Amino acid sequence: MKKKPLILVTNDDGISAPGIRTLISVMKEIGEVVVVAPDSPQSATGHAITINNTLYLNKVNIDGELEQEYSCSGTPVDCVKFAVNEILKRKPDLCVSGINHGSNSSINVIYSGTMSAAVEAGIEGIPAIGFSLLDYDWNADFEPTRNFIQKIALEVLEQGLPEGVILNVNFPKLKANDIKGIKVCRQAKAMWVEKFDKRKTPHNRDYYWLTGEFVNLDKGEDTDEWALKNGYISLVPVQFDLTAHHAIQNLNTWKLNE
Repeated sequence: MKKKPLILVTNDDGISAPGIRTLISVMKEIGEVVVVAPDSPQSATGHAITINNTLYLNKVNIDGELEQEYSCSGTPVDCVKFAVNEILKRKPDLCVSGINHGSNSSINVIYSGTMSAAVEAGIEGIPAIGFSLLDYDWNADFEPTRNFIQKIALEVLEQGLPEGVILNVNFPKLKANDIKGIKVCRQAKAMWVEKFDKRKTPHNRDYYWLTGEFVNLDKGEDTDEWALKNGYISLVPVQFDLTAHHAIQNLNTWKLNE
C-alpha cells in the first residue's frame, strides 16, 4: 500500500484564519497533514525570524480532526523551522502556505509572510507552494480555489519542482466557473508608491500610518498581474537565490583589484 504524502501546512494570517482552514481541508484529501501556523496574524513580516524573544508552541485542535496541529508565537518562517526541527520525524513531501487573504502577486512576494514560509521550506529542500486569493475580506469565499489547489498540489507531488524553486500561486476573486484556467507567468514589474499619514495622539505626539498605491509598470501579457486581471490563476516559479547572474560578467570588467 502506497504511503500517504506528509504535508506541512502553514500561513501568515494566523491558525484560525478561514484561508488556512480551507487549505487544511483540501490537503486532508491528499495526505497526512501537520499544521504549524502563527497564533496571531503575521502579514507582511517577510522572512523575519525571532531571535530576541522567547518562542512558544501550543498543541491545538481547532476543527477537532487533526492529531498534529500547533500554534506558534513566532513568524511564518519560525513555524516552518519549528516543524522541520522539532515536530516532524521526517522531511515532509510538500509544504503549502496560505490561503492568504489578499494578493501576493508581483512585488508583494518580497513582503509576504505567506511566501516567506514557502521559501523557507524550499531552503530546507521541501517542495513548496504559496497560495493567495485577491480578497482581503476575513470572510472571503475560498471555495472556488479548492479544485485548483488540489490539482497544483498533486502535480507538484508527482512531478517535483526544480531545485531551489517555489511556486507562487494567486487566485482572482471570481466564481469557479468564471476562472479561465491556470497560467504560468513571470512576476510583473510593479511597485508601491508610498506615503506616511501623519497624525497626533491626544498627548500631541506624532504617529504615522503607512499608506500607498500599487502601480503596475509592466505592460507585458505574460505577467501575473495580466493573468489575474484577465481571469486566470497566476503561477509564478520563484527562487531564493537572489544572485543577479546576468550582472556578473559586467561587474568583472570593473577595475576592482587594480
